[in-house]
Amino acid sequence: MIKILIPNNNISERKYIIDILLFEFLGLKYNIEIKDIKNYEIILENGNKLIIEDCFFNRFQKELKYLNEENIPTKIEFIKNKFIVEEDIPVIYGNDKMIVKENQIICGIDIFASSFFMLTRWEEYVNKTRDKHNRFPSYVSLAYKFNFLDRPIVNEYIEMFWNMLKFLKCKQIRKNRNFQLYLTHDVDRPLKIYDFKSFLIQSFNDIKKGNLNIKNFEFLIFKHKDSFNTFDYFMDLSEKLRVKSYFFFMAGGSSKFDNRYKINDIFIQNLISKIKKRGHIIGIHPSYNAYNDLNMFRKEKELLEKYCNCNVKIGREHYLRFEIPTTWQVWEDFNMKWDSTLSYADKEGFRCGVCYEYSVYNILTREKLNLKEKPLIVMEGSFLYQQNISYEYFFDRIVFLINKVKKYEGDFIFLWHNSSFNEGIWKKYGSIYEKVLNYIQKEIL
Repeated sequence: MIKILIPNNNISERKYIIDILLFEFLGLKYNIEIKDIKNYEIILENGNKLIIEDCFFNRFQKELKYLNEENIPTKIEFIKNKFIVEEDIPVIYGNDKMIVKENQIICGIDIFASSFFMLTRWEEYVNKTRDKHNRFPSYVSLAYKFNFLDRPIVNEYIEMFWNMLKFLKCKQIRKNRNFQLYLTHDVDRPLKIYDFKSFLIQSFNDIKKGNLNIKNFEFLIFKHKDSFNTFDYFMDLSEKLRVKSYFFFMAGGSSKFDNRYKINDIFIQNLISKIKKRGHIIGIHPSYNAYNDLNMFRKEKELLEKYCNCNVKIGREHYLRFEIPTTWQVWEDFNMKWDSTLSYADKEGFRCGVCYEYSVYNILTREKLNLKEKPLIVMEGSFLYQQNISYEYFFDRIVFLINKVKKYEGDFIFLWHNSSFNEGIWKKYGSIYEKVLNYIQKEIL
């Protein structure tokens, strides 16, 4: 068993990130000893030693004192060494020191503090910048500012760490992983014309724009022809790839961004029954204001479970609204299995710096939670924040990120809404979804 010696401060934070990297990600056996030392010392069964210099937590002898915006780096170095798997590696905390001997390595990159920064998202707690929906925007993140948002840098740290252990002749075998595809669909508007009221509203809006669509009347009468009713299409494509589709339904709401349907309406009930019958998965899509409201989340979860007649353990927040650490704690308190909210609404990429599922951490209570985060990598709507993008760029960016995930045998979490095909701008981009799945089937699976 590997022995890990750690300094005697910020112990909960250190134990958490060591457990994530070594056990959850690599599957290695280890034990931790707390010592009056300055750096991390990883001692292998053969006595060889890897020293990871502590470049962060030793600066804060009192608990939680690191939680300050001034502790976010203002500069990022991209360095090279013999153990990295990319051309270079971004260093959040640390330096380029790399002293290599036959039985010992001293590494100046503090992979533990750097990974802790990305996975816990404490950056979002101390930086109070928010967009109009009270979301942390990509452009203020460290990853965006220094151009590594499209790199799963925690995966890069893991590979560098593992390569150092192999050099020191580690006898343990790392966990085997394979690329996993998760096709997820947030059901915000199940139909374009849901009822007579929506018919009138949509028709009025069309008249104002001078393009009254006679199909609206057809949608009202024949819901199976509605342009947003693409659920069978989703399931057909998923079944072709032998994967599941995950449909996240809303069951409440108190804002103008909610209440596009009722979970007990006959159309929704029949739709949920069809999804379950075909073997696909139902999850929760909490309403706009439920992301930090325990009681609202409870009511919506109970209502959804009542009308879908199943236990609901997974899902994603509406509008990708998220608050560190409140949202994770709300989900934890209701024994949820995993959340998949964490991508930026305005930019695709690796918000958490990783393409593996991982146990999350409440930075305020200083506890590792049972809840897992499956970081969302691509939401189709993120591309609409970018002006005048071409069809080719849209498709190529998704493929680029798929290949990044494949390189690390990670989980590609893909969000495409049922309404993003046949209306408005999606007439131009809607076919990308099937084209991406064809690429995955041909080149990845």
